[in-house]
Amino acid sequence: MEIVPYNGLTLAFLGDADMTLKVRTMLVKKGCQNPNRLQKESIRWVSAKAQAAFLKALSEEGFFNEEEKQILLRGRNAHSSTTAKNCDVVTYRLSTAFEAVWGYLYIMNKEERLQELWEAVQRIGESR
Repeated sequence: MEIVPYNGLTLAFLGDADMTLKVRTMLVKKGCQNPNRLQKESIRWVSAKAQAAFLKALSEEGFFNEEEKQILLRGRNAHSSTTAKNCDVVTYRLSTAFEAVWGYLYIMNKEERLQELWEAVQRIGESR
């Protein structure tokens, strides 16, 4: 595994931002322009509950490699001073793990793998 000089919460911060931008761009390209609808639709993809569900589905498929599994653990085990607003602690930690692996792929310029992750998320998200 490459030495990653960023902690799990920093990776999650980046992952959340990049995923949010991808989701919002996708929704706009699909023709969604109403701000209220955009917000509601984006929550279906970027909320802690949604991200935890993506993580579970992808894990069940065996999507993540060993390096990414280490990052998932780093994100899941990161201790945040914030608390979950709309979900339980376990869901919040799974969401943070998912964001961390996304942020890791982003910051390490693993563009091809990040694209694979995005396509897998789209596939799962569209089927819900």
